Amino acid sequence: MVLQMLDDDGERIATETVADLVKVTKGAEDLGLSLSEAKSLLAKLQQAMVETQVELWLSENRELDGRRLRSKGSYPVTFHTLFGDVRLKSPRYFLPRTDGASSPATVSPLRTLIPDHIAPERLYLETRWASLVPYAAAAELLADVLPIDCGANATTVRQHALRTARRIERELTEERVSFMQDACPRDWMNLPVPDGRIVIGLDGGYIRDRDDRKKNFELIVGRSLPEVGAQRYIGFVHGYDRRPQRRILDHLKKQGVQANQDITFITDGGEEVRSLAEMIAPASEHVLDWFHITMRITVLRQFAQGLENHDEQAGQDLHETLRRIKWHLWHGNVYRARDEIAGLRFDAEGLETGYPNMRKFLTAIGEFQTYIASNRAGLINYGERYRSGERISSAFVEATVNAVISKRFAKKQQMQWSRIGAHLLLQTRTQTLDGSPRSTFRQWYRGMANDNHENGEMVRAA
Repeated sequence: MVLQMLDDDGERIATETVADLVKVTKGAEDLGLSLSEAKSLLAKLQQAMVETQVELWLSENRELDGRRLRSKGSYPVTFHTLFGDVRLKSPRYFLPRTDGASSPATVSPLRTLIPDHIAPERLYLETRWASLVPYAAAAELLADVLPIDCGANATTVRQHALRTARRIERELTEERVSFMQDACPRDWMNLPVPDGRIVIGLDGGYIRDRDDRKKNFELIVGRSLPEVGAQRYIGFVHGYDRRPQRRILDHLKKQGVQANQDITFITDGGEEVRSLAEMIAPASEHVLDWFHITMRITVLRQFAQGLENHDEQAGQDLHETLRRIKWHLWHGNVYRARDEIAGLRFDAEGLETGYPNMRKFLTAIGEFQTYIASNRAGLINYGERYRSGERISSAFVEATVNAVISKRFAKKQQMQWSRIGAHLLLQTRTQTLDGSPRSTFRQWYRGMANDNHENGEMVRAA
């Protein structure tokens, strides 16, 4: 196979033999190119193409202010591409001396063309795959299907993926934590009518701490579900990210959310996630997840059922009180619900029974009373909202925790993570799950095409 490269005028630039294949057809395995042959062909083709392109680019960028720069030798560099690691010579040129100026004496133009020594498409694939599977598995996958035997290891893939994450971090919006900061409410009246309500669910998950293996640290993850448009994920390490509200605001702006748009935050009522939903937008509300309410009531019912075995009437009375509490909460009657909870605690504390778990029962009632009191602002009329077809539960966030944390951070295998490593990986993983890394890379590299559907359309058009 011979490679011929032509310039814009059709003149031949270079001709090179990149492969000399002899195929003997004896079976299906002999048809076409084998994987090893294809990898070898692509590697040689890539080397020849990159060398020629770099040579032409250097010839066009050797002048400064109309003066041709003198050479001062060269040094080897490696350009990591999808189709092999290309070895290049990076020339150095003397710079004209400037009197009284402490400017560098030489320049290496190739640093401008390939500052990171890696092709954007390879960086994109390494980041995407490393966000979905362990670093070692991503490196093995790259080496299996692409001619990149050199340099494809877990450490390199991890470094490249985290480099992408750091760049994402640097591009967060300005230091704002809400739509209301430094904004005039009168300007909201001039905004266009928003595209409906957006629901955001936030929840936490835990992974093993690498620095203290006996402890875990918390990851906050969430998913936003707009009425119009695609859903998106968000995640960060609680305590490591000092301005999480700014991250949420940036997340909402990227989805086109406006200051006058209705935003509903559904959380489990934890203090950390509850504080994130405060003061983000003037038209936002915080809703306590109904699933977590019923889960706590179910625990109390189990205690009451155990009490029936020792005091049947007392157990039945407490069961009836719990039923009324749930009914009042479902209909948004917070005052009556809190009054019933106080009565439940008073009645339980006055019992004289041999139930062995009575102390735990009283503790659970006290915790439930505190839980409802702390989240009273997030208690709504769940029945009315449910009948209107709106979300009242963060069950979709529970699935998000599983998708974002458990399936990649190997929760069951107790993998250990540093806080910064987990936080940075969350940034690329959440983007990968909602399909946005492609647009992110295109903003960084305007000429990059990595959409398979688009490439197919271009081929058919040609």
